[in-house]
Amino acid sequence: MKVNTFINSKARQLCFYLRAFWQGDIAHSELELFFWDTMEEWGQVRYSMAQPYSQKERVFWHLLHQIHFWSEDKLMYDTYLVEELANCMLFLEGKGFCPIDCIGIRP
Repeated sequence: MKVNTFINSKARQLCFYLRAFWQGDIAHSELELFFWDTMEEWGQVRYSMAQPYSQKERVFWHLLHQIHFWSEDKLMYDTYLVEELANCMLFLEGKGFCPIDCIGIRP
């Protein structure tokens, strides 16, 4: 699988899971499971460290890291964080601008 194919597929899923969490449709533990499943699947992607990142890939890795790093309460109730993550989601879904402060890197 190519990097772009992986990112496009997983970005849609990431947005779906995060939105479902915010709406109370899934538990925080489901976000964690998604994170670890994504890490496992990433291990099967062939890429070169010299391969350049797309903006979408950088935002994807940033958002994925954020959902894993922050606590359930912070992800749900921190107004600033929720707004930042929502902006990342909009960009990943092709509905917004690339956030300038997202510098995600590959694991």
